[in-house]
Parts: sequence; C-alpha cells; structure tokens
Amino acid sequence: MQNSIARATLSDRTAIAGGEALRGRRRGLRALLPFAGPAVIASVAYMDPGNFATNIQAGSHYAYDLLWVVVLANLVAMLLQALSARLGIVTGHNLAELCRLHFPPPVVWAMWVVSEIAAMATDLAEFLGGAIGLSLLLGIPLLAGMVLTGIATYALLMLQGSGFRPIELTISVLVALIGVCYLLELVIAPPDWGGVALHSVLPSLPDADAVLLAVGIIGATVMPHAIFLHSGLTQHRIAAHGDAERGRLIGFSNLEVVVALGIAGLINMAMLAMAARVFHDGVHNGVAEIEEAYHTLIPLLGAGAAGLFMVSLIASGLSSSAVGTMAGQVIMQGFVNFHIPLWLRRLVTMVPSFVVIALGANPTEALVISQVVLSLVLPVPMIALVMLVRRRDVMGRFALGAWGSALAFAVTALVLSLNLLLILQTLGVKLPLPG
Repeated sequence: MQNSIARATLSDRTAIAGGEALRGRRRGLRALLPFAGPAVIASVAYMDPGNFATNIQAGSHYAYDLLWVVVLANLVAMLLQALSARLGIVTGHNLAELCRLHFPPPVVWAMWVVSEIAAMATDLAEFLGGAIGLSLLLGIPLLAGMVLTGIATYALLMLQGSGFRPIELTISVLVALIGVCYLLELVIAPPDWGGVALHSVLPSLPDADAVLLAVGIIGATVMPHAIFLHSGLTQHRIAAHGDAERGRLIGFSNLEVVVALGIAGLINMAMLAMAARVFHDGVHNGVAEIEEAYHTLIPLLGAGAAGLFMVSLIASGLSSSAVGTMAGQVIMQGFVNFHIPLWLRRLVTMVPSFVVIALGANPTEALVISQVVLSLVLPVPMIALVMLVRRRDVMGRFALGAWGSALAFAVTALVLSLNLLLILQTLGVKLPLPG
C-alpha cells in the first residue's frame, strides 16, 4: 500500500488525502489542505486586469468611498461560486453538461454560442492585461508582450496534463504573488486605515458617476466563465461515497470559497486603497488607465512601487488568461461534447486580442468593451445555475431550500439589474441617478 501511494502522482495523493479527510481519518489543517484548489482558481476571475482598472478609477476619483462596493461584490461572488461548486460535487457534472442534459437542444446551442463569446471576451481582457504589464515592465512593444503572454499561458496550461494539482498549486503561487505585491505597496504607501475600516461597511455614493462606477464594480465582477468553471473543477476532483461524505465535501468546499474569495476581496480592497492613497490628491484624481497609473507611480513612489504594480498585473494576466482558457474547455465539452486540442483552444481565444491591437484599438477601451460583452452574457450561467440547484431531480437532498432559493434569486436579480444599468450607461442612455 505504501509503495503504491509513493508511486502515485501529486493529484492522486491529494485525492487519497481528501478521501481520508472525508472519512474522518485526518484532522485540522491536514484535513483542509487537500480541498484547497478549485476556489483559488475561480478566485482569479475576481482580481483580473479588469479589476485593476476599475479599482484604480474608484480609488483615484472617490478615495475610500466605494470600498463597501468591493465587499458587497465579493459576498455575491462567494454565494455564486459556492453554488457552482455544490452543483459539481453533488451531480458529478459541470454546469454546461447539466444544461445539455436538462434543457431543450435549441436553448443549449444558443447558450453555447453566447458562452463561447463570453470566453473570448474574458480572454481579451485578461490576455491584454498580462501583455500590457510585460510591455511596460520590459519596455517592449505591446504585440511582443502579447506573444510572450501567449507562450507563458500555454506553458501554464500544459500542467493540466499532470492532473489537477500542479496547476492548482501554480495558480495559487501567482495569487500569492499578487497578494504579496499589494501588501508591499501598502507598506510603501500606507492608507488611512480608519477610512478603510469605515468605508468598508458604510455605504456612500457621492454623485451620479460614483453610482455608475459602483454598478461597474459589482456588475463586471461576477464573471460568467468562473461560474461554469468552478462546477467543472469540483465534479471529479475528490470522490465522495454516500450523502454523508458528500455533505462533508460541500462543507470543505464552502470553507475554501470563503477563504479564497475573501483573499481575493482583500487584494481588491488593497488595489483601491493604494489608488486612494496615491492618486486621490487633487492632482492625479483623473488616473483611470493602467498605463497611466504605472507612469504616475514612478515619480510619486519610485520605480520599486511601480515595478511591484506591474509584477502583480503580469501575475494577474497570466493566471486569469490560463483560467479563461480552462473555462472555455469546460464550456465547449459540456454544451456540445466536443473536444479540441489545448493549443487550438488557446489559439482561438488569443486571435481576437491580436486583431484588436493590430487594428490600432486602444487597449483600455478594448477592456471596457469586453466587460460590456460579459455583462450581456452573464444572465446565461446565473439563471441556469439557480434553476438547477433548486431541482430535487438534479440535486436530491442537497437541493436549495426555500430560504436558500430566495437568497439566490435576490442576488441574481441584483447583479442582473446592475448589469442592465451598466449596459444602458455604456450605450449613452441618460438615467435618473442622484447627484
């Protein structure tokens, strides 16, 4: 037995350790560690390059006033990701597969098409973020940064060939790198901690522009691909035998979601707090673009702080771009049961980014447009997820009850309403907002 465990892969050993924890043979931290991974990967979607731009704009314009919005957005994300993981654990299928099994074929094909569009829009934002970081840090053209980003993310995705654990650990290291960079940024430029604590819990919307920015933070934070992906990451990861073990597995998963997305939320709060501390000074209040923030940081805090900012952006772009491609695999295989080689999937999702930049488009404007596309597509996975987790024929005894369903519907209605508001604002529709 010991020899067979020694010959097992890292993923196999993780699965064995997880099974022992479910049967009560492991306690404390040793019981928790095997279950850490899926939520960490999903959390990358909540600190991608799009979040960098939004948090910089919020901090530079409104100081700490919109920190409570970041907290609210993460609470919403925790609920949706917990439900997605629950779906995969209980059914052994991911969200896209369950849509194929339970919805009419025309609906499934339509959902697949719009979800593929979302996957490409996601990769556009994340791929460009990593490329911008490499371009600025290394002083190379943006197209060269895109090529390097493509090579790096493909190498990262190749880890999937060794099972689930290597890529989980690698992405965890990248998430930790982002966190360390922002921790050091806060040491270099410490914020007003009293203001941070107050505005994390005190709602404040100073004017109409703040309302719209708050809508953007929440509406564009919940990414469609992350909802699809999390159910795929948990569906076959650690086997649970019987409802008792399945219930314990859901408990471990919920704990991981809270911890992983809690860390992602703290990183987002650090982004906004750093921008508030550095840029909200009456001179740099208009800073809204990633490139502008980088060039402004150099004279204000020095090259070290600007370098940390770029390193965190590169780590964010590489990890989130890889996660976007993983989500695209889940979407295609789930909806239409069609498999393509990983290199082709990576190539297909990269092409729109190269086309956009080759045509001379502004990278930041491209990021904004991609967020609007994601807002349009978001109803597809959210509504499907809530519908399926309520069904007893799908979830058995783990179907959501009346209170859970009411909360899920309320969160879904909130996010979809805010996304609609964001889309209308982007299209130039005048809205009766305060201010």
